[in-house]
Amino acid sequence: MPKMKTKSSCKKRFKVTASGRIKAGQAGKRHGMIKRSNKFIRDARGTTILAKADEQIIKPMMPYAR
Repeated sequence: MPKMKTKSSCKKRFKVTASGRIKAGQAGKRHGMIKRSNKFIRDARGTTILAKADEQIIKPMMPYAR
């Protein structure tokens, strides 16, 4: 049986936690920070855990990250 391929975009953007959740960088922080509130910038620091619905999209693209 041939090996399954991992999507290159997923391996660059996501990590899987020990409990199997998907960890990703915070969205919406590339540009336009002037118009964002300080609260948004503070809350969007670091990484975040994806929602269950988004997880179901990403997990099939990362067959070996379980």
